[in-house]
Amino acid sequence: MSTPPSNSQTQQASNAEPSTSSGTTHPRPSQTTEEVKKDRTLAEFLLMLDDYEPLIPSEVTDYYLQRVGFECEDVRLKRLLSLAAQKFVSDIAADAYQHARIRTNATGGRARSNQALGPGTSRDKTRTTLTMDDLSAALSDYGINARKPEFYL
Repeated sequence: MSTPPSNSQTQQASNAEPSTSSGTTHPRPSQTTEEVKKDRTLAEFLLMLDDYEPLIPSEVTDYYLQRVGFECEDVRLKRLLSLAAQKFVSDIAADAYQHARIRTNATGGRARSNQALGPGTSRDKTRTTLTMDDLSAALSDYGINARKPEFYL
């Protein structure tokens, strides 16, 4: 029958290096310096978020976070989530633009050949119009179905 460990034994065990499932311990000097570097980088990033104002207003972010039940008073974390949402929307818009460019290049310019010649034609050749089909194709890349049901077509 074994006796429970004393307080000094418990403290020594908690200060020891973590062990693997086989019970052996491995020193981690390179991981500790790497962790310190990551922590310093994270701290610097969080300090940069203090001065950053995302494009999505904080009221909008607060509304949607409250709506899904997320409660946090840290403004930096809310700004980080807002920045992630901004990046997500930006990526979708860029992908939709690429789909529109592919679609317009695939038509070979036939749709524009009926336009009248004039001073605005050079601007019209570079203009790209995003359609719902372009947006739906971009959203489907991210696993979001934005297509209308067949009976609406």
